[in-house]
Amino acid sequence: MSTTRTTTRPTTRTTTLRRAAAVAALAAAGVLTAAGAASAHVTVHPETYAKGATDGLLTFRVPNEEDTASTTKVQIFLPTDHPLLGVLVSPRDGWTAKVTNTKLKTPVKTDDGTITEAVSEITWTGGRITAGQYEDFDVAFGQLPDDTDQLAFKALQTYSDGKVTRWIEEAASGDDEPENPAPVVTLTAKGARAGDGEGDADGATASAAEKSGTGSGTASASADSGSDSDSTARGLAAAGLAAGVLGLAAAAFAVVRTRPNRSRPE
Repeated sequence: MSTTRTTTRPTTRTTTLRRAAAVAALAAAGVLTAAGAASAHVTVHPETYAKGATDGLLTFRVPNEEDTASTTKVQIFLPTDHPLLGVLVSPRDGWTAKVTNTKLKTPVKTDDGTITEAVSEITWTGGRITAGQYEDFDVAFGQLPDDTDQLAFKALQTYSDGKVTRWIEEAASGDDEPENPAPVVTLTAKGARAGDGEGDADGATASAAEKSGTGSGTASASADSGSDSDSTARGLAAAGLAAGVLGLAAAAFAVVRTRPNRSRPE
């Protein structure tokens, strides 16, 4: 007696679902990967301050972007053509800060006298930022310049394997963000509030003073200042999830169209 062997093949509906799900997954993964890459830059917070603001705080966030090496040295270069006056470095557990002063080509006149030199570089060593972690470095200032629209803080990030990432590129007006952008603070009209360019400058500096008063400069204290970058990453992730949902919706639509029509029994 012969035996008939039946081979089961995937239906058109199953194949369509699998293909659509694969496309949705790839789209979501691509966007999420882009979000992770965008958040790996060295950044400064807040990203905006009023021109001439006084008694404020800048937080430099340094994430470790290497899987097999730790960050062991961080260098931040402060502009000397438009210097920050009265710079102070907040202590950071495990790290030692070295402050370098430079004589200014153009002295700055203030109510307290003429300033002839300012901080041009801050170097942190002795600590380690491992894979998947970041460190916040707080720098207080007495006064920001009022004769420029932005301040670029070039940075060098050195790893335990000797690699150095140079965050020194500045985007020209209208250009896309460079591969290794320097942290930049945009200076708005006097009287604007740090972070959004509106409101009262005194409120901004008071808030900064409260943060600098923590002493330890913990990551949680500067979490709010990093909300802009975090929000961007979260937005990209949400876009990836939306792409996945749209992909599944397309699959369901395709299933309905490919389902054979069946006549009703009389």
